[in-house]
Amino acid sequence: MRNFIRFIIKHHFVILFVIIELISILFVVNYNAYQRSVFLSSSNRVSAGMYGTFSEGAEYLMLRQINKELAQENAYLRSRLPESFKASKDYFQLVFDSLSQQEYVYRAAKVINNSTNKRFNYITLNKGANNGIEPEMGVISSRGVVGIVKNVSDNYSTVISVLNTRMKVSARLKESGFFGALEWHGGAYQYAYLREIPRHANVNVGDVIETSGYSSIFPGGILIGTVQEVDLQTGESFYEIKVKLSVDYKNLSYVEVIGHPLKVEQINLEKETIND
Repeated sequence: MRNFIRFIIKHHFVILFVIIELISILFVVNYNAYQRSVFLSSSNRVSAGMYGTFSEGAEYLMLRQINKELAQENAYLRSRLPESFKASKDYFQLVFDSLSQQEYVYRAAKVINNSTNKRFNYITLNKGANNGIEPEMGVISSRGVVGIVKNVSDNYSTVISVLNTRMKVSARLKESGFFGALEWHGGAYQYAYLREIPRHANVNVGDVIETSGYSSIFPGGILIGTVQEVDLQTGESFYEIKVKLSVDYKNLSYVEVIGHPLKVEQINLEKETIND
């Protein structure tokens, strides 16, 4: 308090001058229409600028919550797509009712750990068995295929990324329907290779690569990437196709885990067929 009084005494002329100036400006603005309009216009611009800045800051701080809500909404909407339902045998037309069996269920999850610079890359999610996550579930993002769930604890799960040399995905050319195996051989995280496409298939740069649907993990038609290069060696029966992956694995925040309630039935039936 003593220092404050000393400051007032030392600078009382400056403080008095500022007070008189403010009073003068107040009189000028109040008793002159033109000056009042200029002042109000300027103050409105300043206020608008400040409100805009505060609004942008608030929106930025809300991005995490917004992304979480969007991921949950995307998972819900995917679960309601016609492709996620298996029609009842008593109906010729697919309908959303209790007689339709849901073939695929989508659950949103957040990426909390991720690697892209190893030969065996894995992703960790913040959802586990308590959230219905199980091994061998497919994982996708809004841009395409991400990987397959490997291990699960109560609250977390690990995912084998497409960027893993032990990983293979059944993929097809969208335009022609020919399918093969997508593999990553290490190196650049943006590219993988599609094998087993026969030489008589029509393949062009820019063609879309998607999941084939010939597995119990991924539904058909989920984007994987596009053809970057096509190579056919002399005497070879199959193309070597370089694929530019649609997912940016260095920028993964939220994903969707695909549940397949009918998977066990499908796998058991296929095992019986193989053993016959």
